[in-house]
Amino acid sequence: MASAISRKTELKLIGVARASLEELLLDYKDFLRQKNLLLWDKDHPKAKKIRALAFVLNRSYGTYRTYIEKENSETAANTLICLIHQADYLLDRQLHQLEERFLKEGGFTERLFRMRQRQR
Repeated sequence: MASAISRKTELKLIGVARASLEELLLDYKDFLRQKNLLLWDKDHPKAKKIRALAFVLNRSYGTYRTYIEKENSETAANTLICLIHQADYLLDRQLHQLEERFLKEGGFTERLFRMRQRQR
């Protein structure tokens, strides 16, 4: 919805979402550390399995539900960390595309100005 009004607003909101995910990521890492649980690296076999779920057709929360609700705390927290990293990646790609489009086309204000210029 924000992009229909202003790319600048959309860029700001993506930044807010990105910052919120970073805070959540730190919370899950703290949880693992405080409970003396393992933080998986990206090459951990379970992390690879969870990351691969991103390519499953018709994925939803149900795709990840077992890992989050029925497994142990370590698996649940690391699953959510994997999902945060995936969301960060997608937001970064969207941010990059928006920045490129903004540089090429300008924002809402610039479009209005061009329209007013044409009208005159």
